[in-house]
Amino acid sequence: MSPEQFGQAFLYALTLLVMLFSLVGLILPIYPGLVVIWLTALIYGLVRGLFDGTGILIFALITLLMLIGSVIDNVIIAAKARQGGASWLSLFLAFVAGVIVSFLLTPLLGLLAAPGTLFLSEYLRLGRDASQAWQRFKAMVSGWGMAQAMRFLLGLGMIGLWLLWTW
Repeated sequence: MSPEQFGQAFLYALTLLVMLFSLVGLILPIYPGLVVIWLTALIYGLVRGLFDGTGILIFALITLLMLIGSVIDNVIIAAKARQGGASWLSLFLAFVAGVIVSFLLTPLLGLLAAPGTLFLSEYLRLGRDASQAWQRFKAMVSGWGMAQAMRFLLGLGMIGLWLLWTW
């Protein structure tokens, strides 16, 4: 194997390894796995000069999946919470609390702050009815689980497109 072939094989393996690590990282909602997969595909495509007509189309599809995955979690979580009866105000407060706590403390605490804030907001809104607030909390957490599964599938799709692109 020539040094150039070794370098190309190493770059390919390293890129795939980073993508697979990012796919596993999607299990943790604090890790921007879809963005890392996208960025890795971009760098690989630029280094290997793969941006011809087909390459541009496939990378555009990878970009589209990344963008969908970046917003879909909020949409699914909000939809499930609304189906469970949560108010828009409670959802807004939960989102704001999650973002602020993530920036000021840690993203892991932000993950706890969002549903906790939803529960507290709904508890107060519903006249201190803990069982109703708990139902809305469970709906939000259910939406979070569905969103994580969707992001994982989108990540698999992005990696599949990259494999197709580099084949």
